[in-house]
Amino acid sequence: MKALDLVRDAAARIGGETPRLDAELIVAHALGISREALLLGNPEASAEAAEPFIARRAAGEPVAYILGRQEFWSLDLEVGPGILVPRGDTETLIAAAQGLFPADVALRVLDLGTGSGALALAALAEWPRANALATDVSDTALAVAAWNAERLGFSARCQFLKADWAEGVEGRFSLILSNPPYIGEDEATGPGVREYEPHGALFAGPDGLDAYRRIVPALPALLAADGAAILEIGWKQAEAVLALGHEAGLGGAVERDLAGRDRAVVFRRIASVF
Repeated sequence: MKALDLVRDAAARIGGETPRLDAELIVAHALGISREALLLGNPEASAEAAEPFIARRAAGEPVAYILGRQEFWSLDLEVGPGILVPRGDTETLIAAAQGLFPADVALRVLDLGTGSGALALAALAEWPRANALATDVSDTALAVAAWNAERLGFSARCQFLKADWAEGVEGRFSLILSNPPYIGEDEATGPGVREYEPHGALFAGPDGLDAYRRIVPALPALLAADGAAILEIGWKQAEAVLALGHEAGLGGAVERDLAGRDRAVVFRRIASVF
């Protein structure tokens, strides 16, 4: 059968928010070609070869796990089970940092809870003179992040440390980035998220704020005098996270994502001007 006919049938089975896109990516993956080649060429396709991948997506498994990769800030990152899938919303943190630091400065970057390495590596791509330290408590995450750094040519500028957030981290940093878990234990998630992605990277206590209660008090000792810490938040958490920063002696501002929702808090020392 033709590839686009297979895509149509797969999309009907997959459902969800982006069934057509998911089906295009999965069928292209099964054929060993790019999505663009699939759409432009509409080659012959084997339904049998694509079936295992379609069935996995229909069962709710994230597309990124099926493909083994996810794009973030134009970087092709390898991901897999045990690694949080990088989301486009998290690019809000890099965009916010762009408004604070010119591209030619030699930033010292700290990425707390690096996962796939997405934030640290995006920062290194954006600031060619930067160096980064990325922490994670997961050996799986650190191995994948280190491999992504090597694949993308950033190994010489990125160090990895097994640490529970900032424990054991020394020195001060120009830019601190983190996408901590912020979902309450009983909150609803999208299909397949709770079932497939790492629990510790998603959920943070009853109100989703447990990680911030550990990260935010550590920031004053880690921030350089003119530095900034940018933390991703749930869209209803800005007020609570800003309050934690105020208690730690930090001033905060909220950044919104492309959909207009509160997505990140930017912390600086009280004397700093936003």
